[in-house]
Amino acid sequence: MILTVTPNPSLDRTYEVPSLERGEVIRASGERMDPGGKGVNVARAVAAAGRRTVAVLPLGGAPGALVAELLAAQGIEAAPVPVAGATRSNIALAESDGVLTKINAPGPRLSAAEQELLLDTVRAHSRAADWIACCGSLPRGLRPSWYADVVARAHAGGTRIALDTSGRALVEAVRARPDVVKPNAEELAEAVGRPLVTVGDALQAAEELRGMGAGAVLASLGADGQLLVDAAGAWFGSAHVRDVRSNVGAGDSSLAGFLIAGGGGPEALASAVAHGAAAVRLPGSVMPAPGDLDPAAVTVTSDVPVGRALTEPVTA
Repeated sequence: MILTVTPNPSLDRTYEVPSLERGEVIRASGERMDPGGKGVNVARAVAAAGRRTVAVLPLGGAPGALVAELLAAQGIEAAPVPVAGATRSNIALAESDGVLTKINAPGPRLSAAEQELLLDTVRAHSRAADWIACCGSLPRGLRPSWYADVVARAHAGGTRIALDTSGRALVEAVRARPDVVKPNAEELAEAVGRPLVTVGDALQAAEELRGMGAGAVLASLGADGQLLVDAAGAWFGSAHVRDVRSNVGAGDSSLAGFLIAGGGGPEALASAVAHGAAAVRLPGSVMPAPGDLDPAAVTVTSDVPVGRALTEPVTA
């Protein structure tokens, strides 16, 4: 069982539009409403693969009730933590050329009692988990070291933990030695405090995160592919994707694929790449099912192309 923890979930509305024009009325060609948040997306991808998952998340107000209904409709076992504030609602605008514009709300502020109940709920369900995936931003009220506390508690209970967050929360959690961290290129650059222009830059940054405490680093490099660095070495995985519809949740789908395949080594990286490539061909934040995957299109090599320029370098 894969337990997911989403401290700041959302109700996600995605609209497909021809293009964005400020000040104009834009007619959508398609729309979706999904339960959102990075950990929720991981749970949805795990469930789509036919694997058991339990989603721990604080829920409040009418949006929270709708998130619970949508999770149940997708066959996902939820462990909701009731909170006084309303769950946030996010909007994504997906243009026909693949460009995505997102508007993310801040979410509710969690009280001290709600924070403790969230930790207790994670603890109660972690005993049966093979992996805990802690994902996304922290809501107002939670200190940046919150994820580090969860990592320490998970290891004390003998459970492996994967982490997908950013900024100070990532840096502090890495010091608690999570088994896997999954930054994208921007988050990786922010963590080490310098630009990433080539795959080699990303490799060096991932190695630095390992030196700070991360057991393994699974780095998403956008259209260029994914990089896995652990104690056994480094691997680079890629897949050519045409007809990109939406990259919402693609990184979350990748993490799910990685954990489903065992959470370590080149085979797990290949699964991560296949899941991420399948996700971007689907509308909104739809998570891929096994029939959407194309493992034959995935290439994984230990010959990391360190000199290759990133398609979307992080220069700031």
